[in-house]
Amino acid sequence: MTETLTPPAADIDADTLRAGVVEFCAQNWDPDLTVEQWWRLLAESGYAHPMLPSAAGGLGYGQDQAALVSLVLAERGVLGPPGGLGRMLAAPTIAIHGAPEQIRRFVPEILDGRVGWCQLFSEPNAGSDLAGLQCRAERDGDEWVITGQKVWTSGGQVADKGMLLARTDPDLPKHAGISWFAFDMDQPGVEVRPLKEMTGHALFNEVFIDEARVADSSLIGGLNNGWRVGNTTLMVERASLGSSGRTPPEALPGPKGGALTKRAGDFVNAADGGASASGVPPLGVNLWWWLVGLARNNGAINSRVLREDLMRLYGLIEINRLSIQRAKAASSSAAAPNIAKLAMSEMTREFRDIGMRVVGADGMLSGESDAQTNGHIAELALFSPAPSIYGGTDQVQRNIIGERVLGLPKEPGPSRDTPFSELPKN
Repeated sequence: MTETLTPPAADIDADTLRAGVVEFCAQNWDPDLTVEQWWRLLAESGYAHPMLPSAAGGLGYGQDQAALVSLVLAERGVLGPPGGLGRMLAAPTIAIHGAPEQIRRFVPEILDGRVGWCQLFSEPNAGSDLAGLQCRAERDGDEWVITGQKVWTSGGQVADKGMLLARTDPDLPKHAGISWFAFDMDQPGVEVRPLKEMTGHALFNEVFIDEARVADSSLIGGLNNGWRVGNTTLMVERASLGSSGRTPPEALPGPKGGALTKRAGDFVNAADGGASASGVPPLGVNLWWWLVGLARNNGAINSRVLREDLMRLYGLIEINRLSIQRAKAASSSAAAPNIAKLAMSEMTREFRDIGMRVVGADGMLSGESDAQTNGHIAELALFSPAPSIYGGTDQVQRNIIGERVLGLPKEPGPSRDTPFSELPKN
């Protein structure tokens, strides 16, 4: 194994970019490396998150260039960058709003997988109305004391840090008195309770915070500016959730994820080159081809109606892919992330319906049975309502498009200038 190569500049053409990633993999990938060792090489190369600016450990690439990096990593059969919400949400948010010292402190340990993150936004009484959150932060010298409850916290049980929105001034209007903190999960006063879903998994959690603490130096983007910082997080989330390109296999970051000391090659499904640990590709064109293969094997492909629906789904996948590529263009609609999120919800439902028709009665069988797909279609069906809820419900996305892009009137309610302390609580 040689030293990590320096990738080319951000304005390179696709062929040169592809060649650089191929050469990097050829000279550095070794399945016998530990996950920690491989992620360190990826982070040093800039390929761990190429869309970040160079000051934050990235390469300044655009969406299409970053997608090409991900595609080539998948094609080369290597382990991808750290999974989870740290790389997906926290790193881009801190890179945009963090002070240089904060970027140096938080982002490198995200990109090399040393620390896992979760998102502490939603609350039992402030889900769709996120600005109505009541988790409070009270100043105590150089620290803030946090008390409140969060819910639907993805990966909270394995996270080391959390992106926390808390109310720092209840006398300001509800959108104004909020701040964004990089919050330590491993401390007294923090209790994480997993929420088991009907899939049998516990992706989500509720988090109880009772006088836990966070340093003032971990406040990102300025005091009472959390709504603006949080909206950056949400826009990145919606665009990421809507993306459907081919990606390499992932592993969980941080010591709680349990992957750092394991062999990197063990997380790669060589037969599928980019499939999930279950062997089923993630939502997108690879999953479409997987369904087509099932339909060919069991004869379902002979149905003209099914073939037409499969092509309609393929068209939706391709339109969404092109929309994501266009999202960074100056001419792109401000609603591009919201549209991508809506498209992802629709694709999930389409994959569920078509998948059920392909496998027939096997769609009722779980992974513990002898179903021809080991229960993966049944799990997809059970999971399918979730994308229309998490990351902001489909209804919220449509409201944002209507009000902020189309200029439609907002729902009647108190003036935006009303102090939060004077508003009726949810």
